[in-house]
Amino acid sequence: MRSNTSSISAAGGSASRSLAGATIGFFIGFGAVSLFGPTAQSFIKVMQLSPEQVGLLVAMPMLTGSLLRIPFGAWVDLNGGKMPFLLLLLASVVGIGGLYWMLLSLYPEHLTAEHYPWLLLFGALGGCGIATFSVGVGQVSYWFPKERQGKALSFYAGLGNTSPGLVAIVLPLIIAVGGLWVGYFVSLVIVIAGIGLYVVLGFNAPYFQLRRHGMAQAEARDAAKALGQELFPAPSVSRALIDSATSWRTWPLVALYFTSFGGFLALTAWLPIYWGASYKASHWEALGLTASFSLLSSLIRVPAGNWSDRFGGERIAFASYCLLLIGAVMMALSRSFGLSVTGEVLVAVGMGGANAAVFKLVPQYVPDAVGGTAGWVGGLGALGGFVVPPILGHIAQTMGAVGYGRGYVVYVILAVASLLLTYLLYVTRQSPSRTKPVRTSMRAPVKP
Repeated sequence: MRSNTSSISAAGGSASRSLAGATIGFFIGFGAVSLFGPTAQSFIKVMQLSPEQVGLLVAMPMLTGSLLRIPFGAWVDLNGGKMPFLLLLLASVVGIGGLYWMLLSLYPEHLTAEHYPWLLLFGALGGCGIATFSVGVGQVSYWFPKERQGKALSFYAGLGNTSPGLVAIVLPLIIAVGGLWVGYFVSLVIVIAGIGLYVVLGFNAPYFQLRRHGMAQAEARDAAKALGQELFPAPSVSRALIDSATSWRTWPLVALYFTSFGGFLALTAWLPIYWGASYKASHWEALGLTASFSLLSSLIRVPAGNWSDRFGGERIAFASYCLLLIGAVMMALSRSFGLSVTGEVLVAVGMGGANAAVFKLVPQYVPDAVGGTAGWVGGLGALGGFVVPPILGHIAQTMGAVGYGRGYVVYVILAVASLLLTYLLYVTRQSPSRTKPVRTSMRAPVKP
């Protein structure tokens, strides 16, 4: 049997170093949320895209970024996270590189509607980086003891979530100076540099490193405990996903997150188009309003998490969806720029507060399958970012310029449904969960 001394020499990295690496990796990966939003107007002018086509285009990165969260997040329990993290970022490089090649060789004279499927394909690949969230949650969780996980994961998710807002500001500045293709080239360079930093800083937790060095499972667990690791992977990830799916409460939580976080992703991509089409806002005004929405909604999650601990997740969720409902009604009916800005602020605060509250409710309502439930909620809930923009585009195409505002009726409907589901969960909170007890990984849920 190997000694603990030899085990220490076999396991590299540290908790803080790996947290920094995962945060950098998630930050550059999550920036793909804004892959097309700030540049959509350029494609519209050159390729003569319809509102429906634009809606699908800006939503495409969300499709892969949402669906891949579930399998890649589960893969962490098998190898520690570094390999799936790198694969997702490399796929994103291929997607952004493909867009750069198209723009370099075709834009603007030869870029036509016939190239639209290629934009969708490269957008889907670029969006793979969004799925790094679930991988990083697992990788960070295994490094930190339980009493320090909340702070570590808040740092990880909080900084990473600011990426779309910053991209919405910086990317147009670069494009204004050097052109569209330069913007994507710089994006490509940043992602490649981020991958390099992740390779250097991101380490799997000691247990996974020791297993890779050939140590037996029980021996590696004991040695990793001696190195300070407290959390270890579940014996059956598939069982945790199946059992969480059999709890009816999982699916209202998915729907709630579909509205709040999926809706947030959708608006991050759609708002530049909305402000330009509805109020003839300048390019920079539209992007500034979009970036403000993204940053406000992301930052409000920190205090909203504390409010959920203090007042209860249901109360904060209900209040947040009320704000979302009021803001969506204002934006759907308003013809005033100032009133619509106020509506955007209410929507941002409502979505951010609801995002924090929903993940507070996950362990409360499905305590026997927290890891599996968090996977379903985070993965399927984020699909709202893919589903909603094409609907908004269809309404705009059907109704004309006024349809860009009327499209917020979609959020009115989602907010009302979310209020009803929140009330349903609250009134049934005392009844037992129907999930079977399973041994899930002891990850602390985090608000992505």
